[in-house]
Parts: sequence; C-alpha cells; structure tokens
Amino acid sequence: MTFNSWPFVLFIFPVLGVYYLLPHRAQNRWLLLASYVFYGAWDWRFLGLIWLSTGVDYLIGQGIHQATDKGRRKRLLCISLLSNLGLFGLFKYFNFFVDSASSFLTFIGLPAPHSSLQFILPIGISFYTFQTLSYTIDIYRGTLKPCRSFPDFALFVAFFPQLVAGPIERAKRLIPQIEQQRSVTGTQVAEGAWLVLWGFFKKLVIADNLARYVDPVYSSPGEAHLLLLLLATYAFAYQIYCDFSGYTDIARGLAKMMGFELMKNFDQPFLAASPAEFWRRWHISLSTWLRDYLYIPLGGNRGGIRIMYRNLFLTMLLGGLWHGAAWNFVIWGIFHGVLLILYRHFGDSSKRAEGGLSFRRVMAVVWMFHLTCVGWWLFRINGLADIAALGHMLPRGFIFDGDCAMLLFVVTAAACMIWPIEWWSSKSDDPRGRWGWNLVGGPVLVSVMLLAIVVLTPPSVGGFIYFQF
Repeated sequence: MTFNSWPFVLFIFPVLGVYYLLPHRAQNRWLLLASYVFYGAWDWRFLGLIWLSTGVDYLIGQGIHQATDKGRRKRLLCISLLSNLGLFGLFKYFNFFVDSASSFLTFIGLPAPHSSLQFILPIGISFYTFQTLSYTIDIYRGTLKPCRSFPDFALFVAFFPQLVAGPIERAKRLIPQIEQQRSVTGTQVAEGAWLVLWGFFKKLVIADNLARYVDPVYSSPGEAHLLLLLLATYAFAYQIYCDFSGYTDIARGLAKMMGFELMKNFDQPFLAASPAEFWRRWHISLSTWLRDYLYIPLGGNRGGIRIMYRNLFLTMLLGGLWHGAAWNFVIWGIFHGVLLILYRHFGDSSKRAEGGLSFRRVMAVVWMFHLTCVGWWLFRINGLADIAALGHMLPRGFIFDGDCAMLLFVVTAAACMIWPIEWWSSKSDDPRGRWGWNLVGGPVLVSVMLLAIVVLTPPSVGGFIYFQF
C-alpha cells in the first residue's frame, strides 16, 4: 500500500473519519491498529520484525532507566544495538556480502560456494531501526525518560505516515505528541491538506514524468553519449528530490491533519553552496541522526584534524551503505566524505557568502550542484559496470539531438515549477507560504495543481524511490 495508490485512498479516509470521533487514548490505539494494517499490507510477515524491535527496545529502555549500575546500563544498551543492528544487517546486507564474496573468489580463481539462502528486505527497516536506536541511546545518555505506555511507544515506532520513508523522528520530539492530548485545528487541517497536495504534485506530475526520460538512459548507458547522460543526471537530481521530498510532504501533511508535527526533512538542498550546507538541507533527519549518534561519538571535531577527517569519512561511508546494499552506494558515500574533507581542508569560501546573494555565492551554488550531480550519477547507476560505460561515451562526445532537447525542456520545466513555490513557501512558517490565501489566490492555485495531477500524471506511476532503502 503506497500513498499514490487507490488502496491507500480507501484506507486513509476511514482512518481520519474515525480518528476525529475518538478521545485521545482511543485515537492512539486506533492509529496503532491502522499503522499495523498499513505496514502489514506490504507483507504481513514483516510485522514480526517491527513487533520484535518494539518489544526489545521498550523493555531495554525501561531497564536502562531503572538500572543504577553503569556496567548494567552499558550491557543493556549493547543488547539494543546488537539486536537492532543485527536484524538490520542480516536482512539488508546478507545477500550483498555473500554475492560480493562469491564474486571475489571467482575473480581470484577459487571455487565460490553457492548460497540458496536469500533474505527479502523488509520495507522501512532502515528508518524504524534508526528511530528506535535513538530512543535507547537517548535514555542511556540521560536526555530522555522512557515511555510509560507500551502502546504509545509502539505507535512511536510504527506511526504510518513516516514509517517506511521517514522523516526519522526522535523520541523526545514525537513521543510527547503521542502522550499529550491533541486538538486538531482548522488551520492544521488546511496546512496538512496543502502539504499532501504539494507532495502528490511533486511525485506524480514532476518525479514520475522525469522518470520516463531518465530510466531509458540509465537502463542502456552504453548507448548514450555524454551530453545525454549529463542531462539525464540533471533530470534524476530533480526526480529524486521531488520523489523523496514529495513523500515527506505527504507524510508531514497527513500527520498535521491528525495534530502531529513531524520535522522538516528538506530545505531547498540544491541551493547549497558547500557539501556541509547540502547535508544541512538534504534528508535532514538522517544527516542529523548520523551527526548525533555516529560522528560526535566517534570524536567529531575533537582530537585534531586527522581524527576529524577520519570521522567525516567514516560517517559518510556508513551513510552511503545505509542507503543500500550495493557498491555504488558505498562509492557514493565515499564521494561525499571526500567532498566534505576537501572543502574543510582547502577552506569553504562559500561560507563567507552564506548570508546573502552575491556572485561568489551563485558560483558556489552552481559548482556544488554539479558536484552533487556527480554523486547522483553514482547513486543512480545500476552497477559498477556502468562506470566503465563512460569509456564508450567519450568517442561520441557531446551531441545535442532530439533526446537532449526533450531532457533539457523537462528539467527546465521541473525547476520552474518547483523553486518559485518552494522559495516563497520558505518565507513563512505556514507551509502554504505567503500566497495570500484569499478567495481568489488559494483556490486558483489548488485548482491548477489538481488539474495538473489529473492531466499530467503518467499512465504507470512508480513507487517512491526511498522505499527500497
């Protein structure tokens, strides 16, 4: 069941209708049931994993809080880490490491044993694993008290709007919203409805249409030429942004319509002037998680420049591996780690222009966008063999043909549709922006977007890209 499917439409309206009629505690139980139905619709067997993670971390959280012995507290935390990361690693990376080992043995001429054991990746495991880990770690650090109600904690883990693709919420932010009485206002419903509409517009009208031009180029990289690949990569940059941020907007909108406030996960990332700024704007819930629970515990900026570079590199390497069990994601993480180190080493001149608009700032943004697109090429390729395909493209050079003209048009159209609304919306705390939601402006904009969704949605819509992570 995905947001952009008819089963979800049939699911969400009864969920919201009943939710508004119930008192607080009954609302929480109803949302927990709805969340399990939503997640079980993918594969009911995956429910066992989320129940196991929920039960283990609830009990360990209580145990850490009650323990007075430092050694016992540390042992309990280790159990949480090993159980969560063990299941996460088994289901996400077992196939990858077995296949990689087999390929390596074959390469060096040794017999490679064949494994018939294959694990299906449970959807959303990367997100809810990190979410529950932050809960036990924060209790261990003494910055969070454990949730008293098991059903409330279970809802924190399984809350369906953000369960399968984030944002990765912190317990100290979401659990109080679950425990406290919620009063849904008309403004929240209106703002939530706008976020849902805007998310669907970005996904269906922009991302899915861009995919129609991106996928053929990347499915046959040896037949493309450099300019076509470059434009397809620009298109993919906008595709993945609209796809992922569109999901986040829908999730935040649905939550807002139920009285919850989820964190903002994107902040115009392609306007970043440096790698550090990009990660402050892109997938904010993951980048801040990696900062707080990996980079800083490794030592962060403490211990000298070499230690800092090591910590940056390891954080981005593991961040790349978090995205997927494939070597191109590892290389993508290494690429961003090297970028962060190079900008730190040679001095981030873009910081001097972060406060305003200047020629230096514009050039830094343009340069960073192209560096980011190199990363998106690594992210999108189907395997390491696609890197070698660049050698076949070089003799063809840059040929501006009809395919290039179409890609240039769709990328330009996507940018013109996204950035004016995103920029203007950023000027206000209201996600609708300062559009003057009067009797004319609001209905006209909403009507245009609804018409675009009806007319421009491609016949076959794809799933959200980050569902595979």
